[in-house]
Amino acid sequence: MGKLDGKVALITGAARGQGEAEARLFEAEGAKVVLGDVLDELGNAVARSIGAGAVYVHHDVSSEESWKAAVGAATSKWGRLDVLVNNAGILHVAAIAQIELADYMRIVNVNQVGCLLGMKHAIAPMAKAGGGSIVNISSTAGMEGQPGIAAYVSTKWAIRGMTKSAAIECGGLGIRVNSIHPGGINTDMGKGETKGFEEIDTTAVYKKLPLGRIGEPIEVARLALFLASDDASYCTGGEYSVDGGWMTGRPMF
Repeated sequence: MGKLDGKVALITGAARGQGEAEARLFEAEGAKVVLGDVLDELGNAVARSIGAGAVYVHHDVSSEESWKAAVGAATSKWGRLDVLVNNAGILHVAAIAQIELADYMRIVNVNQVGCLLGMKHAIAPMAKAGGGSIVNISSTAGMEGQPGIAAYVSTKWAIRGMTKSAAIECGGLGIRVNSIHPGGINTDMGKGETKGFEEIDTTAVYKKLPLGRIGEPIEVARLALFLASDDASYCTGGEYSVDGGWMTGRPMF
């Protein structure tokens, strides 16, 4: 028996990194999975490698029409939606004094608006299915200030707040809503490959953590699985760190 037997999950940003790890783990635990992303070649390849229990859809999380189509893909193919993982996110490096408004709004539209729209369009089909679980991927940046990434930080704090509001609104429908706060994770973003981070020795940073290393996508996926499953049946409005101890005291770059 898998932890997600009989459930249908929609995961955004699922073409690689954390989203890919979540999609693979969820399917292995019995779920039917819709993978959403804008990286079509990678996303299709991941879905094919998972097998019949997965389907890929092109999905721009900043677009309301795209959300309607992605949720529709889940309900038309498998008849229901039980789990949503709002995983898609992007990062932009710029000091507040130098940031361009267009760059700021691009981060807001993907990270923050995308999360809001996902919850908006998941509520009705989840309620129809008798309840469900929404897992919003925030960040340790949603629990503290970090220099040079104010746009990203603001969206991750917003996700944290929206999660709590949604938990209050959706509890009576049997829908649980929680946020996950990863620290450094071994993805393109987590390894410091984002433009503006090239000069930072991320390996040295992670060695300063209590656990002394960067995290792996599967470690986030396992926490998402717990929150998506009935094991977390009394968990809502919570915030869960998977950060190697980052929030015990922020390492200095």
